[in-house]
Amino acid sequence: MMVSDMEKLAIKGGKPVRTKPFPSWPVFGEKELRLLREVVESGVWGVGGKMKEKFERKFAELQDAKYALAVANGTLAIEVALRAAGIGKGDEVILPSYTFVGTASPVVYVNAKPVFVDIDPETYCIDPEAVEKAVTERTKAIIPVHVAGQPADMDRLTEIAETYNLTLIEDAAQAHCSEWDGRRVGAIGDMGIFSFQSSKNLNCGEGGAIVTNDDELYRLCWSIHNCGRELGGEWYRHVRLGGNCRMTEFQAAILLAQLDRLEEQSRRREENALYLTERLSAVSGVEPLKRLPKVTRHSYHLYIFRYLESEFEGLSRDRFIEALRAEGIPCSPGYTPLHRMDFLNGRVSGRLENTERACYREAVWLKQNVLLGTREDMDSIVEAIEKIRENVSQLL
Repeated sequence: MMVSDMEKLAIKGGKPVRTKPFPSWPVFGEKELRLLREVVESGVWGVGGKMKEKFERKFAELQDAKYALAVANGTLAIEVALRAAGIGKGDEVILPSYTFVGTASPVVYVNAKPVFVDIDPETYCIDPEAVEKAVTERTKAIIPVHVAGQPADMDRLTEIAETYNLTLIEDAAQAHCSEWDGRRVGAIGDMGIFSFQSSKNLNCGEGGAIVTNDDELYRLCWSIHNCGRELGGEWYRHVRLGGNCRMTEFQAAILLAQLDRLEEQSRRREENALYLTERLSAVSGVEPLKRLPKVTRHSYHLYIFRYLESEFEGLSRDRFIEALRAEGIPCSPGYTPLHRMDFLNGRVSGRLENTERACYREAVWLKQNVLLGTREDMDSIVEAIEKIRENVSQLL
């Protein structure tokens, strides 16, 4: 039986569902150029400039925090937060394996032990019950990750942290503007970190921030990020071991311009994500991640859905992704489990079944710029998935 060009999958030489590109990233304009020029012409490109301080004030306000401290990147932000919390040799830090390596490597940098626990299979966020089971007398901190922009269960995690006297550091690298029960993430725990790396919803190429409501933790973070100086103290007096983790004026200038676009972009991403979820929920074989009831705002740095190969006659997730890309939908499988990474040198053993299933068999990622498109763009994603499902025999 002949297959028409419309039915023939693009990976097999048929016509793709779409050839039009999704919106490009980053979005920029005259304001970025104007603020960068201000920095150049000021002659103050780092220490003593005003852009970094202004951004810190605005970002703290954005995230419902008393303080924000801008640093060079999100990985350093976690390291500074850990050092401020007194985490060091012999201590254990509980975190998910389903995250970027920059969540775990700072734990190793401070000579502590990362203790990886599994995720909730419906949200891909850290499983609070797995966290509590992993607590030992050596546990000193928990780092939940707000995966894709969805806040983890901060009620339960806060309860666990308070019960066992643990520092709670939110990895909100992907969660600018996200809310848990009406409150912006980051300063719900003791500290929270954000990333402004080039792919992030708020970006300046590279950058990061720590937010907190705790006066002493802010003072310690400021000192550690600024060569061990004392806040308000003498320039050449170093009261503790610190490093130069400061953000430049150029990065801060770009972030101040990008802030003006963030609210509208966030609104559009969430509207498109909710519409896409509604459409995909009616398609057999794919399941959008569950949104927890207390998530009052989701920033959707990623849109993740679960692929169920049994509904596609056993077609592997990776082959499905190849076919979906061929139809004009940019997508990826996402993370590899951190607890399987070589750099840990045998420090971790055991299986995390939900994490490994997500990484190797289920997760399909769409990046945040896809969600800046139109409703018709979202429809094309659904159309491409349905086309593959209806013609899956071509791939078997």
